[in-house]
Amino acid sequence: MKKYFWPIFDDMPSLTIMAMEDFHDYTMVILTMILMFLTIFILKVIFSPFKNLYLVEGQSLEFFWTILPMFILIFIAYPSLFYLYFSELSFNPSLTLKIFGAQWYWIYELSDFSEMNFNSYMMNDDNLFELKSKNNLGWRLLECDTRVTLPFETEIRLLVSSQDVIHSFSIPSLSLKVDAIPGRLNWVSIFVKRPGTYYGQCSEICGVGHAFMPISLDFINKKDFIEILNKFN
Repeated sequence: MKKYFWPIFDDMPSLTIMAMEDFHDYTMVILTMILMFLTIFILKVIFSPFKNLYLVEGQSLEFFWTILPMFILIFIAYPSLFYLYFSELSFNPSLTLKIFGAQWYWIYELSDFSEMNFNSYMMNDDNLFELKSKNNLGWRLLECDTRVTLPFETEIRLLVSSQDVIHSFSIPSLSLKVDAIPGRLNWVSIFVKRPGTYYGQCSEICGVGHAFMPISLDFINKKDFIEILNKFN
């Protein structure tokens, strides 16, 4: 099973980050075309033997330089707004995971199942060495004593809040970052395409234990997820 922390150069596992990749590639094509055009134009001006010392205006060229950037910005802005609203859509979530930040650990609750609530702390070095001795690789300062287990290929709604100060639930490889604010409930919907373990950390300075609030999500197939639920029930 793959383990993810930083974004890597392969097909991304989340629909949101796939949309961001598409927008990045689309924008880079436009920027490359602009760069090539400007490079050719500047080289022609530099190496051209024809000079006009008395040319003080060029209305056609000025009109062109004004209108063209407007169309370029429209071509970039439209897909940008589309992907922005797409990232906030929620069609039909099958599960709801409640996440509460605390100093300095995370509290998880699968609200669809009454028995599924637990705290998740950073695993200390001694327990981490035990994992490595069993050929089960764990990342220092990222591995949790209790992982959140969720099914992949399922739309999951995350409800994020805090019990004390401002935290931030962040998993870079899933393009996920949600602020956990006391008295406020933020939400986001995720859809992960393939199994794996995805790591993150609190990305909002929340006190002396800020660096020791790791996040570990374990995505498995639906059949195994149902078996785990049956053990709790």
